[in-house]
Amino acid sequence: MAKILLLGKDGQVGWQLQRSLAPHGTVVACSRTECDLADLDQLRRVVRDVAPQVIVNAAAYTAVDKAETEFDLAHRINAEAPGLLAEESARSGGLLVHYSTDYVFDGEKAAPYVETDAPRPQGVYGRTKRAGEEAILASPGRALIFRTSWVFGARGGNFVKTILRLAKERESLSVVDDQVGSPTPAALIATVTGVALAMLRQGRELAPAEKRLYHLAAARPVSWCQFARTIIGLAAQMPGFSLKLTPEAIRAIPSSDYPTPARRPGNSRLDCSRLESDFGLEMPDWQPYLERMLQLLSLKQNGY
Repeated sequence: MAKILLLGKDGQVGWQLQRSLAPHGTVVACSRTECDLADLDQLRRVVRDVAPQVIVNAAAYTAVDKAETEFDLAHRINAEAPGLLAEESARSGGLLVHYSTDYVFDGEKAAPYVETDAPRPQGVYGRTKRAGEEAILASPGRALIFRTSWVFGARGGNFVKTILRLAKERESLSVVDDQVGSPTPAALIATVTGVALAMLRQGRELAPAEKRLYHLAAARPVSWCQFARTIIGLAAQMPGFSLKLTPEAIRAIPSSDYPTPARRPGNSRLDCSRLESDFGLEMPDWQPYLERMLQLLSLKQNGY
C-alpha cells in the first residue's frame, strides 16, 4: 500500500482526511508542531524522511484579514511551501493533492466560476493561494488541486462556531447578505478526496506531469446572512445551546456596512461539473452536514 504524508492534520479538513485516507495506504499525519510549512527546510526534511508516494497538503495560512499585514508569512505557507511540495513530489514520482480557494477569483462574475475562468484575487490571501496553484501547475510532477469555499466542520474554528458563540451573547446580529457561496463541509472535501484517490488507483492514474484542477463545493449557494439564519434556526431545535438570538433577529446588511481589511468575493459560487463528470459524483446539499455538526456539538454541550 502507498505511504501517504498528510500535512495539517489538526485543521478542519485535515482532521477529516485522517479517516478518509486510511483505506488508501499508510498515513503519516503531521500537525504544525511536527511540520510547520513556514519552515521550508523542516518541510523538505520531513518529506524526504517519510518518502511518501502521495502528499496531501491540508495546511494553509487562512487568516484572511491578518494576511494583509503578514504577506511574507502567508506567501511562504501558501505559495512557497506548495511549490516545494510539488518539487519534492515530482522528484520521487509521487502525487500531490492540494487545496485552494474561491478567493482566487474577484467575485464579480454573475454565474458560478468554472476552472477555466481567469483568477483575479483581490487580497493577499487570495494572491498567495493563487501563487501556490501556479507553483504546482508549473512543476514537472503529478497533482490534484481542489478549490473549495466556506469550509465548516466540528473541528477547528469557522463561521458556524462564531455564529453560535455570538448567539449566546447577543439578542440581535447583523450579517452581510451580498456575498454568496456554498458552505462546504470538511467531511465532504475529505470524502471526495478519498473517492478521487480510489478511482485514480483503479486504472485512471494521472499521466506523468499531469495536473488536474477541480472545483469542490456543496450544492445550494446561500448568502452569509441566510447561512447564519439557518444555523440558528437548526440549533434552536437542539438541547444545550442556550441561544439569545433568533433567526428573525439576524439583520441583512451590505458588505459596505461591515468593512474588513481584506475584500471578500461577492460571488463565491463554484461550478463543480468537471469534478462530478470525471468521478461520477453529485455534490450534495450542505444542510444535512450542518445538522449533523450541530448534533455533535449539542451532545458535547450536554456532556456526551
